[in-house]
Amino acid sequence: MNDLELDIRPILRNGGEPFGAIMGAVDQLARGQRLRLYATFRPEPLFQVMANRGFASDASRLEDGDWMVVFTPAAVAPIDMVESRAEAPETWADPAYYLDCSELVPPEPMTPILGRLDTMAEGEVLFALLGREPVFLYPELQARGHAFVGDHDETGTAYRLMIRAGRRA
Repeated sequence: MNDLELDIRPILRNGGEPFGAIMGAVDQLARGQRLRLYATFRPEPLFQVMANRGFASDASRLEDGDWMVVFTPAAVAPIDMVESRAEAPETWADPAYYLDCSELVPPEPMTPILGRLDTMAEGEVLFALLGREPVFLYPELQARGHAFVGDHDETGTAYRLMIRAGRRA
């Protein structure tokens, strides 16, 4: 798969703000695709933003003094279905709650999801729709004793997550 390339140097040289163009490019990435970004400076603030979205960064200075940064997505699990459960999801109750977090950028979905789970009784099920796989949410769910199962929809553009509430402390 080829890298998606984005050259923000013209935007920067014209005094513009390239953040919207960068996030637009990130949203266009295919699963597992890298973003190759060209900038007039080393974009330090962007590294944490991209890390929060699940990307590692590798920056190198070009001969002309500009910078190239390659953002690589976190490793994708070899199977599309992610599970952490005590019993088969087929035995779970129907979802009692639905959250559409598809417009939120990771890790933002974590707040409404964990907030809702804090109000749920053990065994109740939450269904959440997300814009991408919530890799940073999984450890939080496991630490709190919740079971979950998730996968991408048939188009690969949305991530579906069902969470069965665990015992509250």
